[in-house]
Amino acid sequence: MKNANFAGLIDGVRFSFDPGCGLNYNWLMRRVSRIGAHDLKRLLARVNDKVAEVCAQREGVNLMEVCGTHTMAIGRFGFRSALDPRLRLLSGPGCPVCVTTQTEIDRALRLVFLKEVTVLTFGDMMRVPGARGSLAEAKATGADVRVVYSPRDGLEMAIAEPQMEFVFLGVGFETTAPTVAATIIEAKARRVENFSVLPMFKLIPPALAVIAASPRTQVDGFILPGHVSTIIGSRPYRFLARRYRLPGCITGFEAADILAGIYILLEQIFLGKPDVAIQYRRSVREEGNPVAQRLLKTVFKKVDAAWRGIGRIKRSGLVLRRGYERFDAGRRFDLPEEQPVARKSACRCGEVMLGAILPPDCPLFARRCTPAQPVGPCMVSSEGACAAYYKYER
Repeated sequence: MKNANFAGLIDGVRFSFDPGCGLNYNWLMRRVSRIGAHDLKRLLARVNDKVAEVCAQREGVNLMEVCGTHTMAIGRFGFRSALDPRLRLLSGPGCPVCVTTQTEIDRALRLVFLKEVTVLTFGDMMRVPGARGSLAEAKATGADVRVVYSPRDGLEMAIAEPQMEFVFLGVGFETTAPTVAATIIEAKARRVENFSVLPMFKLIPPALAVIAASPRTQVDGFILPGHVSTIIGSRPYRFLARRYRLPGCITGFEAADILAGIYILLEQIFLGKPDVAIQYRRSVREEGNPVAQRLLKTVFKKVDAAWRGIGRIKRSGLVLRRGYERFDAGRRFDLPEEQPVARKSACRCGEVMLGAILPPDCPLFARRCTPAQPVGPCMVSSEGACAAYYKYER
């Protein structure tokens, strides 16, 4: 399809309605991945025109990009400076490292100095500070901490070194948890006795319910995560439109994807027709990925979980079900539940993840807190909002 045709389609857009299904944006979903720079500018102009239409009825619009990858992409593409300033893009709790609590870090740190225990983790977790330091500091003092790219890498290490215990730190959302579930099922089938997981998983929809209901935030719509939604689909977000009258749009990660998602949200706000749309149809289906969902239900069960900076959220975490409990490192090594260590800090990472403030509003941002010397996890993680602002928006 030629770019000129897409530009004409943007300018002459018509929306249709399906009973019970809301707006039909198929024209936009089919074409955004194939447009060029010229038409991207036209799409940006259309978004700004729509902001002006919406703001003729209200003072401004706050949209929350839930996913840390979206936060990084928005910064990289320079959207905050290119979009009408009456549209504010707020960062949400979709950075797994950022929402992992200090007590969870401290519990993981108890493992690193146990004899003949190797701790396996994704790279972003290495520098997250706990009350007793970080995994990187523990490694520097001789602890066996290894960065892996998948939990299955850890399983293979366990098979190759049967004299050692290998513990994978289970950090992440619905995207990561199915691969861990599959690895645990394989470990059980292969009778691997020296591999376990310390589960610290979080679930996105319960956190969005807290944000939608919170008086601390003023969110008018959600740019919903593409990767998580590939697993869970769009149905778990329907409560946003039905209960809170807030629109959502599951969006991809290219520049045109994000602009199209923003346009869809603005149109829903303008028409007063909140719904949950799927812009990222090349990867996301309404029902999600049934195979991955079965893996989650087979291995894990939902429990209440604490989120850094947000608090305890009902049924927002995952632990191992009966039949797989022997792969729970907390049980295997009798790890006590850590008590929070009170320490004074001006870090406002929690408020950033709630969309209550922007990273530059934190008094530590780019002063005492930098990627070289991070104070809070939002600056540590490559998906953290503070890291994105520091890199692209100072």
